[in-house]
Amino acid sequence: MAKLSKQEVDFFNENGYYLYHKPLFSQEKMERLEEIFQEHLAEKGSKLSDELDTPHFRDERLLEYLLSDEALDLVEPILGPNIIMWTSHFICKDPYVGRFTPWHEDSAYWNGRFDKYDKIVTIWLALDDVTKENGCMKVISGSHTNGFSEYESVDQTVSTFHAKIKDVDESNAVDFEIKKGECSIHDSRIIHGANANTSPYRRLGFTMRYISADTKVLPVDMNNGWKFWLARGENVAGNPCVNVPSKS
Repeated sequence: MAKLSKQEVDFFNENGYYLYHKPLFSQEKMERLEEIFQEHLAEKGSKLSDELDTPHFRDERLLEYLLSDEALDLVEPILGPNIIMWTSHFICKDPYVGRFTPWHEDSAYWNGRFDKYDKIVTIWLALDDVTKENGCMKVISGSHTNGFSEYESVDQTVSTFHAKIKDVDESNAVDFEIKKGECSIHDSRIIHGANANTSPYRRLGFTMRYISADTKVLPVDMNNGWKFWLARGENVAGNPCVNVPSKS
């Protein structure tokens, strides 16, 4: 069972991240997830490989992972017993051509969608071995308590986002090198990014994002039509949620 100890939760709260160097799912479930990704990749059309956002909206098979006890047990010590699952993303950086991800805070892109950002976490599940050579994620340790940063525009033909944080002090940068099947967990407010993939090896991750259910989803245009699932516990803030399928 994926469960963080008090020491590990304390590390997360202090640094804004934790590297879980153990398999999150069984080998069989990982193989099915790879097959699902390959189907989405074949159907992506003109999208780039790193643009497969919210695939669970189109494919309910992914709910097996997003609403799983393995994932929820991992985030519950951080978020508490009441958990909403709200989004996912296949992020694939192809060999040699995978774009770089500029320094950013997830919370900055979501500003205005929620009433607070201190209880939003992302599981970044590795479907490949992830190294510095193929563009692993990196974070600025402890930056999750700094508030929103100042941004400037960046060329999106070579970047996965349209803006980056100005003047990042990289002295506390930590590379998230993890093996296939392992994962990282990070706070939505932490400053993070990734280099381009200049190696001959694919870098594929599946992000699973969760919110403490006492966080209020605000009635703004960005949230219109968005699906939220009450994954565990009580819907404390009374957010609009999709019914969770019963587990067989």
